[in-house]
Amino acid sequence: MNENADIYRIQKDDREIILIGTAHISQASKELVRETIEAESPDTVCVELDEGRLKSIQDPDRWKRTDLREVIKKKQLATLIANLVLGSYQKRMGAQTGVKPGSELKEAVEVAGEKGSELVLADRDIKITLRRTWACTPWYRKLNLLGGLFASIFDKTEVSEEELAKIKEQDALSSMMQEFGKNFPEVKQVLIDERDQFLAMKIKAAPGKKIVAVVGAGHMRGIAKIIEEDKPLPSEESISVIPKSAPIWKIIGWAIPIAIVASIIAVGVHAGAAKAGELSLQWAMLTGGGAMLGAIIAGGHPLTVLVALIAAPFTGLTPLIGVGFFTALTQVYMRPPRVSEMETLSDDIWQVKRWWKNRVTRVILCFLCPGIPAIVGKILAILKIYQAM
Repeated sequence: MNENADIYRIQKDDREIILIGTAHISQASKELVRETIEAESPDTVCVELDEGRLKSIQDPDRWKRTDLREVIKKKQLATLIANLVLGSYQKRMGAQTGVKPGSELKEAVEVAGEKGSELVLADRDIKITLRRTWACTPWYRKLNLLGGLFASIFDKTEVSEEELAKIKEQDALSSMMQEFGKNFPEVKQVLIDERDQFLAMKIKAAPGKKIVAVVGAGHMRGIAKIIEEDKPLPSEESISVIPKSAPIWKIIGWAIPIAIVASIIAVGVHAGAAKAGELSLQWAMLTGGGAMLGAIIAGGHPLTVLVALIAAPFTGLTPLIGVGFFTALTQVYMRPPRVSEMETLSDDIWQVKRWWKNRVTRVILCFLCPGIPAIVGKILAILKIYQAM
């Protein structure tokens, strides 16, 4: 029964599942969630949250205590950047409607506690979702994806409650998802289809006779179809692992640096040690110089710039780690972010002129900027080695 565009009821044997489709920055969604749970008094309330996001909603200042040094050491800075951009984007949109991102999910958690309903966190860990998205996206589409993410920083479009209502309309939403799927099929598979399956799996397994599930409007139709048609679902483990890259890429990743070293040695055998030394020096100066230029552009600490110069020639010979790991780690140790900068980060990220003033964004710049000029230097160095052979 579909009594409301945002509510969908499913009757399965002696159980009733009530899906509420919401917009995460909508006051109307927040009110609908409270009204529905209070009226239905369900045995269980499922929410589109994982444990990490629940803690973030309940303690919004928690992320400000993030230890960037540990994030970098665990190689999770790229995930943090994606989370930061997406979260800041929702916060900016929420500021326009006067509603904090995820308010309707927080409301669901609070009302579930008031009514004594069991709470089920039904979504997959966001870190797994982001890493699967990146791993499943072909390299040529990753560029478009990064471009779109970067472009969102400069998007100043304002969204009203009326526009949110239009976005939530099922036909418009389905059309948008179909268009998104054409451009980024792998991304849609992970962000939408897999999470539909994961959410449906958790909702079906939830205890009780009456269940209210609060999910994003973009997931409601997919979840309803899976539950109503009893579609076979993959195991939770199969859609929660990070796909390993094809062996061919590992082979190529190691073959290139091995070929570079072998070529320099071959030049040394035929043209003498002096020529091999000259090529080695050119390799170090071009790769290291490029990374150093990137670190300077990022506004890195003098030691960060020096680390870029020294590390790049070595990281250029391994596919395991990039120069950005060392420059970001050096920067965060030499100029650790202040508490006040963590507090203004979600606002500063939308103002390019503040990227070099906030120490957190400066660390991010020191992670991103040295890599590209180092790659350019690497290509130039390879050309010089080829010419010498």
